[in-house]
Amino acid sequence: MSWKRKFKIGGLVTLAILSIYLALPQNHFIIRALIYQHVNIDDYTLFHNRTVKKGEGQPWKISPNYNSYNFNNEQLEYFNKFKSVAYLVIKDTAIVSETYWDGYGTESISNSFSMAKSIVSLLVGCAIKDGYIKSIDEPIANYLPEFKDGDKGKVTIKHLLTMSSGLSWDESYSSLFSLTTKGYYGKDLPKLVLNQTAVKEPGVLFEYRSGDTQLLSLIVEKATGKTLADYASERIWSKIGAEHDALWCLDRKDGVEKAFCCFNTNARDFARFGQLVLNNGQWNGVQLVSSEFLKESFTPANYLTDSESGKPCDFYGYQWWMINFEGHSVIYARGLLGQYIFVIPDLNTVIVRLGHIRNNDKIDGHPEDVHEYLKYGIDIVNTQPN
Repeated sequence: MSWKRKFKIGGLVTLAILSIYLALPQNHFIIRALIYQHVNIDDYTLFHNRTVKKGEGQPWKISPNYNSYNFNNEQLEYFNKFKSVAYLVIKDTAIVSETYWDGYGTESISNSFSMAKSIVSLLVGCAIKDGYIKSIDEPIANYLPEFKDGDKGKVTIKHLLTMSSGLSWDESYSSLFSLTTKGYYGKDLPKLVLNQTAVKEPGVLFEYRSGDTQLLSLIVEKATGKTLADYASERIWSKIGAEHDALWCLDRKDGVEKAFCCFNTNARDFARFGQLVLNNGQWNGVQLVSSEFLKESFTPANYLTDSESGKPCDFYGYQWWMINFEGHSVIYARGLLGQYIFVIPDLNTVIVRLGHIRNNDKIDGHPEDVHEYLKYGIDIVNTQPN
């Protein structure tokens, strides 16, 4: 038999084995990942969704100086370089500047990606306030019996909040076979996260894991007896004046929310989460999230060692990021493609940026574009007439 024929037969055998492998139900996520190639801000159209119902809408006030700030060419080039679709600045509860690109507008919804993690943190705070969860120091096994045995029994809710669980989640975005890819495109998130093993001592290293957030969401569901979307609607979304229903993507029809990534709404309504933080958990005088929980959430977990830099983790709390920028203490939520909700308490300001690309060059652990979007927003606020 010639080498060419052997090569052809070998190729056909390999193709047949690969086809059988991909045909297995547990591997269907690989096919979906190959079809769609790259995650997109409009991916809610690919998945089943659960509605997060709004309550009575409360439109933002519009500043008398609305859109009086003109971006210069350099700023516009930066927005365009990273394919921005929305940039919104709110000062003293009034919109002072908003710009949209690529056909997006005030009602266009898009994916939060990992900004959803910060929303889940708020919901944990609500569940504690409501008495469903006793303490963040509880072992997660109190709610998820799969974690009762062995070293997994050491993991607490606080460990999940601070991304220090030491569990076996693989936070890889470039591999077809990673747990993150399977979590995004797969159809059984509970099985995926509940089957993790303990690989490191909890409460020692900060290692970013989407699986930790997904476990938090399962705890909230188990504790409240409600779906994550329904609880989010009841405790936050219907209370903070959202003008549109939101969508939370599911792993399958009637399944569980992709809590680590996929809350979908528009820039104006995303900003409401930032305003809730500015209000120390209050909305219209009603305390939705305890101020004490928020204070802890926005305290850097610097007793942890950042696994990447080897330095104390001085930039992350309970699923929220923190940065000191030009003398301003900033709290922010961030997503994979440059989704941001920035909260600047001393300026009473919320900034939202949405788009298709994030600048992944880092400055002290923060994406470089964080600095740019904060710089632009602070300049807009500082140039407003008194």
